[in-house]
Amino acid sequence: MSPRAGKPGPTPHTLAFVESPVQLLNTLEWAHAHAPTLRTEEGPGAGFTLVVLSPTDPMTRGQLRRMAELAREEGHEVRWEEARGGPAAPFQTIGGLTSLLRRARRVVMGDPFSRYVQLLLTITRARELVVVDDGTATMEFVGQLSRGERLVRWHRKGGRPGPRDLLFAPVSSSARRRLTPGGDRGVEVFSSMPIEETPRGVTVTANDFSWTRARFGPPRITKGADMVGTSLVETGVVDGDRYLEAVKALAGAHGAARYFAHRRESAEKLHRLAAETGLEIVRPDLPLELIARRGPIGRTILSFPSTVVHTLPLALAGTDVKVAVCDIDPAWLTENASPRAQGFLSGVTGTARDVHRLSMVRAV
Repeated sequence: MSPRAGKPGPTPHTLAFVESPVQLLNTLEWAHAHAPTLRTEEGPGAGFTLVVLSPTDPMTRGQLRRMAELAREEGHEVRWEEARGGPAAPFQTIGGLTSLLRRARRVVMGDPFSRYVQLLLTITRARELVVVDDGTATMEFVGQLSRGERLVRWHRKGGRPGPRDLLFAPVSSSARRRLTPGGDRGVEVFSSMPIEETPRGVTVTANDFSWTRARFGPPRITKGADMVGTSLVETGVVDGDRYLEAVKALAGAHGAARYFAHRRESAEKLHRLAAETGLEIVRPDLPLELIARRGPIGRTILSFPSTVVHTLPLALAGTDVKVAVCDIDPAWLTENASPRAQGFLSGVTGTARDVHRLSMVRAV
């Protein structure tokens, strides 16, 4: 695939930026929900330009390429940017996008915490900004915007900002101002997550995964249980040994046979899980919502606190699949975990609808 795949077309009213498969999925869900408006603005086919700011992780890149194929099938132009392909890549990417950014009337983004996206926001003159789900981080983003706080990911350890944070602070502050409604500038949050603090002037639109349900399934349901992996070890929140013991205990208690790995889970960790738990490790080629909807999928899906405890019940609505979530024991947290980690993870579980709560397993 060439760096800028897709047929050139007229300047789009809508320009979308994604950096992960889930962001791209939720951009397609947003487009499906707003199809009448897009048909009017963009013309026949209701397509717009979707820019993939490609990461370097092979698993993420693979899923993004599969999602890009689906986006093209839906009539959207996909522009693939090797945005992290070397020291000069950011300058080349931003330079190549500047003209589009300045002419676009609406910008859709999947990760307002991304420094790349924040930098692009300083260029655009778009009067409409849309934030689509990037998982549980959306909950934190909306809360921080409501409280007027600087944009910081929830799993980052508290304390003083580092040198890079201080250097980037003016850009981050500018992005936060751009994401605050005012004058003729509107902000929409398109989310399947529970949002309790809605910033003044922000429009919140519910993502019910109607595109996913229309496009895939219903799935074939097996009798057993499947488990969903998490990257909490990789982000430094949960101790690796404790996590392995918890997975082993949970899988044994519920007879799980398969473990759907998160795209950020390390190969070493997954090898240990396979060897010590006997679980079949599955590396999905698409976001789990689509994998589950295509099937086959277990009658019970086991998960620790993560985005999927909110999204899977929506994607699997109308089926007999049960999503069960197990809380994180505070003893599993690392000494480097953010002071906010336990409260945030508990909130992810506590606000989930249509899930079964499991007793906390004890990892020794």
